[in-house]
Amino acid sequence: MKNKKTVLGLTNTVFSNKKEERFMMKIGFIGVGNMGLALIKGILKSDFIDAKDLILYDPVKEKTAGLEKEFGVIVAKDNIDLTEKSDIIILAVKPNIYDAVLEEIKVKVTDKKIIITIAPGITISHVKDILKAGKIVRTIPNTPALIGEGITAISYSPEIQQEDKKIVEDIFKTCGEIVEVEEKLIDVAMAVSSCSPAFVYMFIEALADGGVLLGLPRDVAYKLASKAVAGAGNMVLKTGFHPGQLKDMVTSPGGTTIEGLRILEKNAMRSAVIEAASAAYQKTKGLK
Repeated sequence: MKNKKTVLGLTNTVFSNKKEERFMMKIGFIGVGNMGLALIKGILKSDFIDAKDLILYDPVKEKTAGLEKEFGVIVAKDNIDLTEKSDIIILAVKPNIYDAVLEEIKVKVTDKKIIITIAPGITISHVKDILKAGKIVRTIPNTPALIGEGITAISYSPEIQQEDKKIVEDIFKTCGEIVEVEEKLIDVAMAVSSCSPAFVYMFIEALADGGVLLGLPRDVAYKLASKAVAGAGNMVLKTGFHPGQLKDMVTSPGGTTIEGLRILEKNAMRSAVIEAASAAYQKTKGLK
């Protein structure tokens, strides 16, 4: 069974006999680096669109060749070819080459196309100034998108309509959760959600090292530490309790946990994490 739906001014077929609705739109990815690859694989695993409606381009051919062979995605011949063929263009390139890419593709950007950025420090107004057309969306995803556990902060330009928002949100929901934020705060969101997986990985590694020091096999230590961190995060989300309240619930007077917390406080763990987030945010000011 199928019916018709108008999206982006085009008539798209929605197949309702699928587990999830699959939209017949063309999504193009310029750049297949770590973040782009995480999003691409997240979208493909979700069965959101047919692989032939996903168009990729990266100057490093090896990055797209494997995806073309494994999933059947389309590889464009260059950025201009991709832009011409795509309804939605996701710019998954480094901030320092954004301007060059925008200048290259602007000849093929129309007012109907949605342009999605995923880089810190690149403002909506800056993209508009170069392209002079298109509907601009600014996003900050994170790498857990690869396993459907990501979170993406999204800011919209004023010309984005509700139906456009729905499309963008549906794309990023294939990779996890979304949250809409004011653009002035999106680089702050980057520091909290996009950089922080690396901070958490360092914590997991250090916690596992502590276990190894005390005699645990490394694989067991990594599993214990990783599951503890994942479970603690879900406790905050699912109970709605303040993190401090949850901390207090497992901190008995004179017990083992408070002894460990004493050492973390002595070594300024809170301050180090706050400073790390602040430093990541400050870095965005010099990225473009």
